[in-house]
Amino acid sequence: MTDKVTFIGAGNMAGAIIGGLVGNGTAPDSITATATSAETLSALGERLGIRTTTDNHAAAADADVLVLAVKPQLMREVCQGLADSVQANRPLVISIAAGLDATTIDHWLGGNNALVRCMPNTPSLVGQGASGLYANERVSAEQRDTATRLMEAVGLVEWVDDEALLEAVTAVSGSAPAYFFLMFEAMEDAGTGLGLPAETARRLAIQTALGAATMAGQSEHDPATLKQNVMSPGGTTERAIARLEDAELRQALADAMNTCAERAREMADELVRH
Repeated sequence: MTDKVTFIGAGNMAGAIIGGLVGNGTAPDSITATATSAETLSALGERLGIRTTTDNHAAAADADVLVLAVKPQLMREVCQGLADSVQANRPLVISIAAGLDATTIDHWLGGNNALVRCMPNTPSLVGQGASGLYANERVSAEQRDTATRLMEAVGLVEWVDDEALLEAVTAVSGSAPAYFFLMFEAMEDAGTGLGLPAETARRLAIQTALGAATMAGQSEHDPATLKQNVMSPGGTTERAIARLEDAELRQALADAMNTCAERAREMADELVRH
């Protein structure tokens, strides 16, 4: 990327994206990060060679891309403090704050801004993220490409045309790392119950998940076919899958994801009201 990119907030997710950009060849001196903690900024600047400052207004003044990476509870105050700079400079604004809708953020920034909302997930911290993006009507095709390149620095990018679908993205990928961590935990417990050392069971479960995900990502077949290919008639896998189906794993997962999406809607309403 050749644009000047400013990150308002320098937490873990911002650091991951910045690290991905620099690793992909973006010039460090084209990136600026801000935070209230000079110590945090110093560590990030030394590690990645980017520009840092505690002055949000100055950092936003000449940005081509402005990434809002502060906690949702702080977003109103931060955006209102940036409004004059944003109105004068008109950068592409990308918010990675969960819950806050584009209209609300745009209003706090003074209105009529090109704004992208992004729902990343925690595997972005290791360059294996999955992010859902939504653009308002003021985002140009070129700016959309810019947002794609920025978030591809930490993983997969998928766009949605309806902002409400970001709640579904939260359920499918935003919160989903925890679903898999729960499965690893359960498989480790079951493995130790069968006599394996805990570390052995954990490593086998995690590596198998990595292998299965890699196969699914590279295969021309859908997951249902891949699952069937592992199942010999009357064999061990068929018996295990039948037990999971009897336990209504599909319904439990659907219920969990629907609950996740519902809570995302509730949290969005709470953030706007307060």
